[in-house]
Amino acid sequence: MCGIAGYVDFAGHDRQAAAARVKRMTDAIVYRGPDAEGFYVDQHAALGHRRLAIIDVSSGHQPMAAADGAVQIVFNGEIYDFDVLRAELQSLGHVFHTRSDTEVILQAYLAWGEDCLARLNGMFAFAIWDRRTRTLLLARDRIGKKPLYYYRNGSRIGFASELKALRAGGFCNTEIDPVALDCYFTFGYVPSPRTIYRDVHKLPPASRLLVDAAGVREARYWRLSFAQQRQVRFDDAVDELETLLDSAVRGRMVSEVPLGAFLSGGLDSSLVVAAMSRLSERPVITHSIGFEEREFNELHVARATAEHLGTEHHEHMVTPQAVDVLPKIAHHFDEPLADSSAIPTWYVCQAARRSVTVALSGDGGDESFAGYTFRYTPHVVESRIRSRLPASLRTAAFGPLGHWWPGSARLPRPLRLKSIFENLASSDDGAFYRDLAWLREDVRAEVYAGDFMASLKGYTPREAVAPYYRGSDALDALGRAQDADIHFYMVDDVLVKVDRMSMAHSLEVRSPLLDYRILEFAARLPSELKLDRNTGKLPLRALARRRLPAQLLDMPKRGFSIPAARWLRAELRPMVEDLLFGDSRARVLDHLNRRELRRLWHEHLQGQRDHNVFIWGVMMLALWEHSTHVRTAGVAHA
Repeated sequence: MCGIAGYVDFAGHDRQAAAARVKRMTDAIVYRGPDAEGFYVDQHAALGHRRLAIIDVSSGHQPMAAADGAVQIVFNGEIYDFDVLRAELQSLGHVFHTRSDTEVILQAYLAWGEDCLARLNGMFAFAIWDRRTRTLLLARDRIGKKPLYYYRNGSRIGFASELKALRAGGFCNTEIDPVALDCYFTFGYVPSPRTIYRDVHKLPPASRLLVDAAGVREARYWRLSFAQQRQVRFDDAVDELETLLDSAVRGRMVSEVPLGAFLSGGLDSSLVVAAMSRLSERPVITHSIGFEEREFNELHVARATAEHLGTEHHEHMVTPQAVDVLPKIAHHFDEPLADSSAIPTWYVCQAARRSVTVALSGDGGDESFAGYTFRYTPHVVESRIRSRLPASLRTAAFGPLGHWWPGSARLPRPLRLKSIFENLASSDDGAFYRDLAWLREDVRAEVYAGDFMASLKGYTPREAVAPYYRGSDALDALGRAQDADIHFYMVDDVLVKVDRMSMAHSLEVRSPLLDYRILEFAARLPSELKLDRNTGKLPLRALARRRLPAQLLDMPKRGFSIPAARWLRAELRPMVEDLLFGDSRARVLDHLNRRELRRLWHEHLQGQRDHNVFIWGVMMLALWEHSTHVRTAGVAHA
């Protein structure tokens, strides 16, 4: 795991100045690779690398060269099938000088060009500079586990693992993109390919960018398909999943440094640890964290799983100093992200790094195997109702009900029907958007300042997510919802959170359930083999019955989460009120109607409505603004 940065100037540059510039870029992300640094500079390109040594510690230094130095690579990530590719390339006559997966990518590029990407199974972001053709190739893994940002201005294109490296190199227009900010307020994150900055982009997952003096050409090299449904017996599907999971775990256990796992007490991480235990000759090192609030503490569940599997288990009871840690989290996110589970993720990464350099996680199970039943089950039911009633009848009947029905959190749960009525009056993709968005459309219209709303020119964040839902080739509402979640929510929230919080502590996290073979397997399963009413992840649950104690399977999942709503009303209240309503320099308020913001805050404090995600998001935006010294209302070109 590493950090990469660099740029190409097709008009040429001064080498000494280029070397200094790329050094500033890698210095900004030193925590991504504290073990070593390396640079390559020629008359057009400057590449930089920060290394966290995992595989081939002694000789896998970067930038790495081939073709007599004419082809250079900087690479962040791991290729899990590199030994198979290496053997194939050797049979074609390629000679290797290291044992690293970096050289495998380099030789694969020499053998197959851009087509090499479809052969790589791993998590990666890399840049290859081919001096022979004056071409820069940027590429990102299939699901976007590793980040890659870029900015083009005239004859130059800069790229990096994080935005702060682009800022350090002067390759970042720091004018805020109002559409990105609108999406952030609505979802709690900025969806690809946008970033918080105008004209600065994320390379989408499963994509490559080919850049030369003539321009930029982007293309996808892989797509996840839900259309090819398989007719398979459930037990046979579980057998296949068992084989795939063991293979994915085995590939992710290759390491020359200490390796362990996160163990949250949930089904997914427990299955990963169970597979590791079967494949390891020594006890697996596991880490769990807990909080003082009982309902957010799963240490007892994780402990029981660890005892059953015989792991070397480490428990960490933390009393978070959120006021102290949140500014650090905002700094490492590099663009605002409002996922409050970043706090426990920060702490579990910090704890794990004391004993391991690599940790396996259970990320990906909920999206691939329909684990978000709180959204998926009503979405499927509502879709069936919508399919049986004419749109005009639904709009006439449910639209007024949704408008007038109270939305108070104080209503008994069976009477909280407002969102259901609103969804029934909408389309499938409109209902999915409503369920995913934390900022309601009516609240958005009231809480935005007039100038900010005008700057959006009629845009709504529904436009960001609708193409993923409508463009899915899935055969039913569940498949379309999963498809959108995988490519939207998971990529730009879950994976960003894990990458930044782990890299902040120089820890590599690997996710076996995000192996593309498992993603493809799950996408081909009929929906009824994944979700049954209020029970999701059916194949994972069946596999767990083979490998875990029965009493552990019935415990409710909470994962690494925090009581964010309560913290905002208590220990975080002074900081929130200082940032948003005190004598603060935060310019976030320039985008919001201050009176409405105060009203939402008051509703939250009184427990009338739960606005914790939106309030948390405004707070994190203000903290991010302070951490970057960038004014959200201004324009400053670095």
